[in-house]
Amino acid sequence: MIELTKRQRQILEFIIITQQDGKPVPVLREIAAHFGFNSSRAAADHISALKRKGFIQSEHGKARSLRVVSPLAKLRCRIVDIPIFGAIPAGLPQEREQDAEGCVSVDVESIGFKPTRNTFALRVTGDSMIGKHIISGDIVILEHGPEPRNSQIVAALIDGESTLKTFVFKGGKPYLKAENPKYPNLIPAQELMIQGVFKALIRRAKE
Repeated sequence: MIELTKRQRQILEFIIITQQDGKPVPVLREIAAHFGFNSSRAAADHISALKRKGFIQSEHGKARSLRVVSPLAKLRCRIVDIPIFGAIPAGLPQEREQDAEGCVSVDVESIGFKPTRNTFALRVTGDSMIGKHIISGDIVILEHGPEPRNSQIVAALIDGESTLKTFVFKGGKPYLKAENPKYPNLIPAQELMIQGVFKALIRRAKE
C-alpha cells in the first residue's frame, strides 16, 4: 500500500475540500500560500510526489487541471452535512427552541439512507429511550415529512412540548411510548405533531 507523508495528506485533503466547496482547483502559489511555503517550488515537489503515487492527475500545460483519483475522493463524495437543531429530551417533554448549532458530517452508506433537505439531527438528553439503546449524549438523525408507522421512534411536539419517544397507534388513537419503565406513556390532551421520524443514530465514545 502506497503511503503519503503528513504534508502530502494535508495537501491532498486541501485539494479535495476546495473542490467539494465548489471552488476552482488551487494552483501552486495558492497551495504554497495556504501552507506557508516560502515558494511555489515546495508545493510543486509535493504535487509531483502525489502524481507519482497515483493520487492526483493533471493535464500538461493547463492551469487548474488537478484531479484527485484516490479512493479517498470516492469515499468523500458520499459524505453529507446534516444540520443539528439543538437537543431533544428523551424524558419528560420540555419546551425547546429549534436553532441550528452546527452540523454532523456522515457517510451516506454508514447511515443506510440518502439524506434529503428534510433530514436533521438532534442531541439526546435524558434516559427514557434506553430500551431502544438510545442514551443521553447520542445524536439522532431524523427525517421530517413522512408519516410514522406504528412502533417507529419519533421526535414529536405533544401539547406544545418536544420529546423523543416511540410512536404507538392503538385503539384508533396515537400516543407516545417511553422505553424506560420509570417514565409514563404520553397521551396528547390537545395536539400531537410529529417533527421527524428516526433514521439513524450516532454515538460518540465517552472518555
